Amino acid sequence: MRLFQSPQTLFMLLLVSLVAAGCGGSSVKTMTNTTTPPGSSPTTPSTNDPGGSNTGASNTGASDAGASASADGITITSPKNGASVASPFKISATSLSCSSQPVTSIGYSLDNSSDSPAQGGTVLNTQGVAGAGAHTVHVKAWSGAGDACVADVTVDVKTTASPSNVTVPSGAKTVSNIQNMDGWAAVHDPSSGGSASGAMSMVGSPSLSGHARRFDTSFSGSGGELYNEYFDSDVNASNFFYDAWVYLTDSAGNIGNIEMDMNQVLADGHTVIYGFQCDGYAGKWDYTMNKGTPKKHDDQWVHSNAYCDPRTWGRNAWHHVQVSYSRDDSGNVTYHSVWLDGKESKLEVKVPSVFELGWAPALLTNFQVDGIGKGSNTVYLDKLTISRW
Repeated sequence: MRLFQSPQTLFMLLLVSLVAAGCGGSSVKTMTNTTTPPGSSPTTPSTNDPGGSNTGASNTGASDAGASASADGITITSPKNGASVASPFKISATSLSCSSQPVTSIGYSLDNSSDSPAQGGTVLNTQGVAGAGAHTVHVKAWSGAGDACVADVTVDVKTTASPSNVTVPSGAKTVSNIQNMDGWAAVHDPSSGGSASGAMSMVGSPSLSGHARRFDTSFSGSGGELYNEYFDSDVNASNFFYDAWVYLTDSAGNIGNIEMDMNQVLADGHTVIYGFQCDGYAGKWDYTMNKGTPKKHDDQWVHSNAYCDPRTWGRNAWHHVQVSYSRDDSGNVTYHSVWLDGKESKLEVKVPSVFELGWAPALLTNFQVDGIGKGSNTVYLDKLTISRW
């Protein structure tokens, strides 16, 4: 039997063996998305109708620049019409009635995209995520009778592909929308304990790019499911910028960790592991290091000094995670910084992270959400981009 079978299989075997050796505490837990508000059956505005003007809807348009928008009982307090905002930006609105009927749920959409999951009740407090440029925010309210009402504001999003203090060279190689690739594989992580099973699908909503990957996981005993994708091969690159958007729903309170890793197999068969997670148990950003030798490896999670707890992330909203790291010729990895929704936590920690495994050259990424206890949930991943140089 050949030592190198397939990138996906070998990556899973690597993670299972190494995590079992000390990189534990990882199990996938996904989150529940309710696209139809509980207790109601609203008439959802058409995806192709930017104003949401389906049967029963009323849209009087945006108010004057800089003012709150209102239409048929909907008042948008944030963002102001015509405002310049940074992504993600706050969306706040209220609506007590729609077409003279009591409102049972409220939600929003951006431009021509599908509706984001609605919130029950009459108050909307969430985040909007969009690329740089002009966008229209459509706030939508539904009555129990199925009436739909809409109010709009326009915003000018000021954002960049990477933080201002990270320079991705013009000659860097970038692989975008990795979540769209066909080779994603899943396997239970036995080191997490318990049991788990997972399924994946591509969805248009919630989504930023129009194609987000949905991870559905059932687990018990805090079991976890590993999801991974082989996305390229490069034995020479030594600098990396990881950029992804993660959507959490109301079941985020059951998440232990959110893990986002990358593996680079070099020409000599050595594998460099760039392991990184938001650790809800310790309340820290964690990184991995090999406390053994390349041959007799001992992969361990190490807590940084930077705070992170996925259970405190906003619900029903997209969150932007960016990580900058590099390696030297000996396989020592330096984790430079991590950004969550644009807020930087400086790390600048250097650790050994090379393993002698004899694999063929490959670049792979792993996405994992660790659960707590027993249950099932759903998490979404979009615009997963890795740049290297």
